[in-house]
Amino acid sequence: MSTATLLDSVESHTRLAGHNRVAMLLFRLGDKQLFGINVFKVREVLRKPVMEKLPGMHQWLAGSFDYRGKTIPVIDLAVAMGYPPLADLASAHVVVTEFSRSMQGFLVADFQRIVHCTGESLEAPAVTLGFGNRVNAVSRIDGQLMAVIDVEHVLASIEEVVTDVSPHLQQQAERRHLPTRRIMVVDDSVVARGRLIHLFKQVNLDCVIAQDGQEALELLTHMMESDSERITLVISDIEMPRLDGYALTRAIRETPALRPLKVVLHSSLSGVFNEALVRDVGADRFIAKFQPDLLAKTVLELMDPSTN
Repeated sequence: MSTATLLDSVESHTRLAGHNRVAMLLFRLGDKQLFGINVFKVREVLRKPVMEKLPGMHQWLAGSFDYRGKTIPVIDLAVAMGYPPLADLASAHVVVTEFSRSMQGFLVADFQRIVHCTGESLEAPAVTLGFGNRVNAVSRIDGQLMAVIDVEHVLASIEEVVTDVSPHLQQQAERRHLPTRRIMVVDDSVVARGRLIHLFKQVNLDCVIAQDGQEALELLTHMMESDSERITLVISDIEMPRLDGYALTRAIRETPALRPLKVVLHSSLSGVFNEALVRDVGADRFIAKFQPDLLAKTVLELMDPSTN
């Protein structure tokens, strides 16, 4: 599948965003199990190129290759998911992705097609399925189980991500006199939630956790009835099962009791379509993952009445 082929249909996929629907690129890793990744993370799908592998590379890396003048790493997604390596499979493909402000390839056995899924059809995987934290949602496609791979989690297992806030910003946070120091963090990724909790502790903010938009909405409805539990800001991922970040933000803006809440959308997805949708659903900010100082500074400013 070429870049042109993907871009030919991007307009129709974009219209799904903001309506609790998502387009998934389906592929396999060596058996009949279907896996998926959000189309908005995908730049291109290529036949496996000639790759270079250097000594000392992470065991999940199949190598690297030149992609449009830039050397990018290729992660053998089969190895990361517990399957036999695909590096020697002549018919394998590389899914070139761009998210979290980086570009990388994922080696897959083959790709199938693009399908549209509703948020309601995506649900957190049961522990008994054995995917662990590597899969953050499952659904049924024509009766067959489809697992959405948490590629951010896979990437985080290879690359170390800076999660510390600068000392200067920590000092600024100490001096701020905020009316409340509680926020809600909404993210279906265990890795992302851990990073955010660590980050906000450094600027003296307590976090209430929700694992998807539906849980967040239920918690918010209950908490806003109590002054002791009240929060003023929600920071939410966009890609989530049941209710995504766009739909959550729209629901907050359409609920009178929740409308005053500040909302920051925080996602590995980026691009012009996000900027337009942030305005459309009424979010206060969009910040691409993962920029600790920018995220902490933005949240502190939005929570401070003197800066609004």
